[in-house]
Amino acid sequence: MPETGTNAITIRIKREALEFALHAARNTYPEEFIGLLRKNTQGEISEILVIPRSTYGRGFSSIDLTMIPYTSNHCGSVHSHPSRAGRPSRGDLLSFSHFGSINLIVFYPFTQNDVAAYDSEGKKLEFEVVE
Repeated sequence: MPETGTNAITIRIKREALEFALHAARNTYPEEFIGLLRKNTQGEISEILVIPRSTYGRGFSSIDLTMIPYTSNHCGSVHSHPSRAGRPSRGDLLSFSHFGSINLIVFYPFTQNDVAAYDSEGKKLEFEVVE
C-alpha cells in the first residue's frame, strides 16, 4: 500500500517483514511493540530485529541500546501505537534520531492500511509493500 509523503524516495518493505511487525503489534497490544529494521541486498526492508531487554509498555516502548549488536546493520525502527494515531509523538521523534533514516509506526487495528513511515526528523515517507 503506497502512502503519500513529502519525500521523493519510496521505501520498499517485504510483505513478510511488514506482516511480522503487524503480528508483533497485535500480540503485544495494548502495550507498544518496538524493533529495528534491516534491509536486504536489494535495499528492501526485509527483517525486523527484536532486541533483547526491549521494554513494551502502555504508551511507550524502548530498546536497550547496549543490546543492539554492532553488526545489526539496522536502517531504522518500527514500533506500534495501540491507538489510531499514526503520527509520531515527541518521544517518537527523539527515538527516531537514534535508530536510522526509516521509522515505521504501525497503529491499531494493525492492518496493512495502518502503517506510516517517517524519516529520522519525522517527515513522512512513501512506502510500498513488495513480495
